[in-house]
Amino acid sequence: MEFMAPDSSEAADFLKTRRARITPAQAGIQGFGRTRRVPGLKREEVAMLAGVSTEYYARLERGGLRGVSESVLHALADALQLDEAERLHLFDLARTAAPGQPSGGRASDGATRTAVRPSIARLLDVMTGTPAYVRNGRFDIVAANRLCLALYSGVLAADTIPFNLARYVFLDPRAADFFVEWDAVADDIVSALRIEVGRSPREAGLSRLVGDLSTGSTSFATRWARHDVRFHRSAQKHLRNPVVGEIELTGDALELPGQGLTVIAYTAEAGSPAQQQLDFLASWASDPKTAIAPSEHPLTHQRVD
Repeated sequence: MEFMAPDSSEAADFLKTRRARITPAQAGIQGFGRTRRVPGLKREEVAMLAGVSTEYYARLERGGLRGVSESVLHALADALQLDEAERLHLFDLARTAAPGQPSGGRASDGATRTAVRPSIARLLDVMTGTPAYVRNGRFDIVAANRLCLALYSGVLAADTIPFNLARYVFLDPRAADFFVEWDAVADDIVSALRIEVGRSPREAGLSRLVGDLSTGSTSFATRWARHDVRFHRSAQKHLRNPVVGEIELTGDALELPGQGLTVIAYTAEAGSPAQQQLDFLASWASDPKTAIAPSEHPLTHQRVD
């Protein structure tokens, strides 16, 4: 199924959801004791805070971001109290609404890349004590080192790459067992995909992925409707591995400039129980007698296009 909200609808819904979450008190507006019929701020209140007319803001909230100046976008972001990720998302939405601007700040094919440079593949290989993989903007894992395959045993295997992590999380019930804190992982994936949609709203594979997840998962559809965006540069990941059991690691996201790809690397604090588990897993993975069997996961051989 093909699905992607038009650019104007994407921008309109984003602005409406941001406006609805801010109370007059948070914005420093006196309510004068009147009953409010709408959650959050009114359009005229946002317009006042941003220094534009109510009619102009109403046009923006209908998705009319084409031609909006940077100064107005900054004023709007301030009025809506947007954080860094939300602010950049707003600018991406305005940029993709402009004529001749089909994508945002990344390489235009960033969401679709399924190969890495040989030097990046070698970098993964030498990271023998650090599980690491490379993914593109739509969560296709396109490369992984041996320790990562061991950490993701039963989920990911060399012969199932590229492997879409978003489909696994939302369309296979076993994901809730592997990701101990599944809700947090699900939130992270949806908010990252929202950012990618803002950057590349016309990318066909991304559109197909969002459509499939929206129709196949109520959990995804509910989160998608929130229009939340958030950067995920570092986070604690609690995984359940068949060899070492539950393990909590720090996952750091390292973007590859100009590639549209991100390296996800897992580490543990030196001397911690998690580091001992990781050391044991690395030893297990490097043993020639140990075979990291191909996953029997039914969704690993997925269409990636």
